[in-house]
Amino acid sequence: MNLPDGTVTFLFTDIEGSIRLWDEHPQAMRPALARHDALLRQAIEDNDGAVFKTVGDAFCAAFAIAPDALAAALAAQRALHAEPWPEVLSLRVRMALHTGAAELRDEDYFGPPLNRVARLLSAGHGAQALVSAAAQELIRDALPASCSLLSLGEHRLRDLSRPETVFQLLHPDLPAEFPPLKSLDNPQLPNNLPEQITSFIGREKDIQAVKSLLDKTRLLTLTGSGGCGKTRLALQVAADVLEDCPDGAWFVELASLADPALVPQTVAQALGVREEPGKPLMQILAAALKAKRLLLVLDNCEHLLAACAQLVDTLLRSCPGVRVLASSREGLGIAGETVYRIPSLSLPDLKQRATPQSLSAYESVRLFVERAMAALPAFAVTNQSAPALAQLCVRLDGIPLAVELAAARVRSLSVEDINNRLGHRFRLLTGGSRTALPRQQTLKALIDWSYDLLSEQEKTFLARLSVFAGGWTLAAAEKVCSGEAIEDWEALDLLSSLVDKSLVLALEKDDSVRYRMLETVREYAAVKLKEAGEEQALRGKHRDWFLALSEEAEPQLTGSEQGEWLNVLETEHDNLRAALQESLSPPQGSEGSLRFCGALWRFWLTRGYLAEGREWCEDALGREAAIERTAEKAKALNGAGVLATNQGDYSAARAYYEQSLEVRREVGDRLGIAASLNNLGIMAREQGDYAAARTHLEQSLEIQREIGARQDISRSLGNLGNVASDLGDYAAARAYFEQSLKIFREIGDRQSISNSLWGLGNVALNHADFAASRAYYEQSLEIKREIGNRQGIAESLEVLASLTFDSNNDVAAPLGTATAAINTESRVQRAARIWGAAQALREEIGAPQSPGEQAEQEGRIATARETLGEDAFAAAWTEGRAMTTEQAVEYALSTSQFTMT
Repeated sequence: MNLPDGTVTFLFTDIEGSIRLWDEHPQAMRPALARHDALLRQAIEDNDGAVFKTVGDAFCAAFAIAPDALAAALAAQRALHAEPWPEVLSLRVRMALHTGAAELRDEDYFGPPLNRVARLLSAGHGAQALVSAAAQELIRDALPASCSLLSLGEHRLRDLSRPETVFQLLHPDLPAEFPPLKSLDNPQLPNNLPEQITSFIGREKDIQAVKSLLDKTRLLTLTGSGGCGKTRLALQVAADVLEDCPDGAWFVELASLADPALVPQTVAQALGVREEPGKPLMQILAAALKAKRLLLVLDNCEHLLAACAQLVDTLLRSCPGVRVLASSREGLGIAGETVYRIPSLSLPDLKQRATPQSLSAYESVRLFVERAMAALPAFAVTNQSAPALAQLCVRLDGIPLAVELAAARVRSLSVEDINNRLGHRFRLLTGGSRTALPRQQTLKALIDWSYDLLSEQEKTFLARLSVFAGGWTLAAAEKVCSGEAIEDWEALDLLSSLVDKSLVLALEKDDSVRYRMLETVREYAAVKLKEAGEEQALRGKHRDWFLALSEEAEPQLTGSEQGEWLNVLETEHDNLRAALQESLSPPQGSEGSLRFCGALWRFWLTRGYLAEGREWCEDALGREAAIERTAEKAKALNGAGVLATNQGDYSAARAYYEQSLEVRREVGDRLGIAASLNNLGIMAREQGDYAAARTHLEQSLEIQREIGARQDISRSLGNLGNVASDLGDYAAARAYFEQSLKIFREIGDRQSISNSLWGLGNVALNHADFAASRAYYEQSLEIKREIGNRQGIAESLEVLASLTFDSNNDVAAPLGTATAAINTESRVQRAARIWGAAQALREEIGAPQSPGEQAEQEGRIATARETLGEDAFAAAWTEGRAMTTEQAVEYALSTSQFTMT
């Protein structure tokens, strides 16, 4: 499909009353709809348009030239009008044209013009074609013969933003008389919905979800954090459902009220209901609305909950045709209420490369860009500023008000500067509209409003929760945040209350609940914690909780539940970082930080945090108190050595291992001595010193057998198998690997099972048993993927790339038709892609190949580059680097049917 880009004219169409027609005439509608589709497609395509989407009977088409769009609409309406439809039905199609700059992505368009043309279409009638002012400007001097445009004046469309001057297409062959447009100005659609000065960005899924719920319930309350856009979403939904409300949609703003007794009076004023002497106002309201079918929008109920709940309960019981759409930080808490929590705007994934094109898919970015362009018309996102913009939106949690306040700063600051200053967001994000409510003019005032509505105990608990980074569990909150004024058993009720008030998020996953605060709320609460003088004590409790968690996890990282525990540590990674930092901060000693490092090095290794983990270890070891020679210090030294080995820094690794061995000998830690010797053997093998490797490993194995440590014995056997394999003694290597695999399977150590399978794959490959080797490698890779071993995944990708390169046929080629040359080019391209993906992953985690691995791979890469030519090889390599890890794994495994020469 060849779709126009840039400034595009859109033609949207749909059939008036199609649902009713399907219900009444299902048999006649099938052929009629097929004919409708054919006529529309022909008219669009004959005038150089392209249909980019159809939804039911609705067509969405794009044109590079506005007159072509008008010609298509005219041709379609004339053909539809002239068509001899069946007697039982006649299809009447409404159409709308609008021109604007939209973004083309994945064969679809995005941007405000799409919303505008959809709203224009909803205002029209069957057989009517409407044209916006923007499209009319481009069409008026190129009208087809006998065709004209009739101005219908200004109309408020249902996007609630600026009025639109609307034109109607006229032609002698088409009807000219229609009822008034179904806009907000139509007296048949009574309402008091206020005009909005800015456009409505995103929220398409939320709009549909809220409208669907409103069809099923008479009281729907929109909840969410301050500034999340509850009011704007409620207004938009009210505008969209006006046709279903014969007596109108009525908006009641309650934010400025301080006296709960004024709630009924404010509602009565909005509805035009007059008070009567001697009668309670609630009774008058109920009587006035008893026979009405309307939607009542109650905005900002949180500070008047009891009064709002009483009013709504009375109306729902007395007035069967009344529906209520409320917005509040928490639900009203009455029978029949449905609560819909509004999420933040969609956010970029910071793990993905940010470009102006990729970021436009996210609502938070689109909102920032539009508001920034309003403040500075020359504003544009560049490749340089895109990463900072992505970070900014994520750090603001996609809160619309926060994003808008940040965007307003582009008049004086770059996106990078705004992002860098978010550490002081409450001073930076000020200067909202002077006509807005006071709490919507600064970010701090917004949260002050919610905070002031809390009880003293809720305020204390919220402040204490700020010590968590990245979320927490109920158990953690009970332990860390209890104490003076709060018992641990009160944590659940307090958490539930803060969730209800939209200050804490409750996230359900795998039958468990995890809590977190939006970062803006967390920073606010952290200030309150410091003001209360509790910061240091809470940080200490937080540190102690996560040290205990780390040490609980340590033995599990080599057991049958290692995958689950690795995921626990991954989930708590931000908390672990904060706790580690606290353990290193004066006046803390270094023992806690050394204990953290000794417990976490295997997590850092497996999940690819090599540089970070080593930095933590070196920081802890560099503290003055770390001079003391303890078992904790030896574990941290050993962990630093493992991480350095996997970074290819063998000199530093040897020094760490030797220091660790020396300390362990001093403190008499026999199993630790064996571990240090084992690691010295691994490093010696990586450097090609096989004699030293075998000596260290055999000494380690001897100690482990004396102690009876089966799991450690298996590790040494596997490492001896690697040495034997490198030296060409494949029979001995197979025996070692099979022994280790048997024990690891009995224990359930998945990572070590993967290592043994890898070793058996090497042996099979050296015996030219290519099918067996690939099977072993693939089993090993599946386990690495399961537990998230990123360095292991990179190694597996590299070996599977080599197997693909050495294969002699390509499953992608049709059987019996592919030539050898085609097969060669295809398999080499596939190998290059996988190598590229592996290289990108290694760079990301900072884990280079060993010298031996690098030398072996470089030979194949040189041949591949020569086979494909530099440009084709570079293209394939770049494609691989762009893959996600999961995509690369799937791609590598898809080569499993290749055979070897």
